[in-house]
Amino acid sequence: MPRRSIRHAVTALPVAFMLSLSVSACSNSASEDNNTVRFGYIGDYNGASLLAIAEKQGMWKKAGLTAQVKSFNNGPVQVQALSAGNLDYGYIGPGAMWLPASGKAKVVAINTLTYADRVIGQPGNKSMKDLKGKRVGVPEGTSGDMVLNIALAKAGMTTKDIEKVNMDPSTIVSAFSSGKIDGAGFFYPAIDTIKKKVPGLEEIASTKDTGDAFPTAFVAGTKVPEGKNSKVIKVLQQANDWRKQHPEETITLTAKMLQVTEAQARADASHVQTLSTKDLAAKTKSGEVDKWLKTLGDFFVRNKQLDDNPAPDEYYTGDLYTNAYSK
Repeated sequence: MPRRSIRHAVTALPVAFMLSLSVSACSNSASEDNNTVRFGYIGDYNGASLLAIAEKQGMWKKAGLTAQVKSFNNGPVQVQALSAGNLDYGYIGPGAMWLPASGKAKVVAINTLTYADRVIGQPGNKSMKDLKGKRVGVPEGTSGDMVLNIALAKAGMTTKDIEKVNMDPSTIVSAFSSGKIDGAGFFYPAIDTIKKKVPGLEEIASTKDTGDAFPTAFVAGTKVPEGKNSKVIKVLQQANDWRKQHPEETITLTAKMLQVTEAQARADASHVQTLSTKDLAAKTKSGEVDKWLKTLGDFFVRNKQLDDNPAPDEYYTGDLYTNAYSK
């Protein structure tokens, strides 16, 4: 069955906006060391918190692994790096879940449920109808694109009703702040950056309003050995439970890793629902995780990002996840 490939790559954010940290560069030689894990992430609470915990708590070392981490500004670029052999693992939000569904990567662990995505408008633009015929920026292929299309469909509109402009996230921040675009399909914590310059910003639509689950996930390249996957999944599970049990300490560690204030990290975390590994393993076994992924897949088919909606077990290694938890 045919699948669609990545159609757009988004350029990296400037360091100041990315809130990134100094990280070890990922090199091709790293893949030759079976004990080295080259891990991509996005510079927010969802993408960075487990990596911050695993490093600080010595979880990689206890597993006999060394992690080299590198920041990216979105999931699609990480999946490209996985496909090119420049990364072993990465992090994606729900808006990029169509990529593993298209055979470009394997989901090895569900991370959180996130509700950070919004359609925003300039002051006075309070509905999708208000954006009709206007310029709306979006980083295509991401969760910003996802929430925009959900909101359009709910309003009985399509992308033909707006002037949709593909932009990287840093450009959306500057373009919205300067009034060059009327709206955007975007996400927190970057929206907080815009709010400082446009305090009257309107939140027109939110993933919170849909009633659906929007999982974030960690993904692996399709050629990563199963033995390494099992070790990495176990570390992610240990870090996940530490995060669940130590929410305030996790905010501190994540803020330090991202070089932001604890208030910023806490605001970011407020859009996130964490689950224990026990809960995630149970939801994997019961088929609930599959339902989350199938619902997203149906959306991606309607949005023409996928030609068909595959069974989640084609790209989510749920058996590996539950087996790692039972050990």
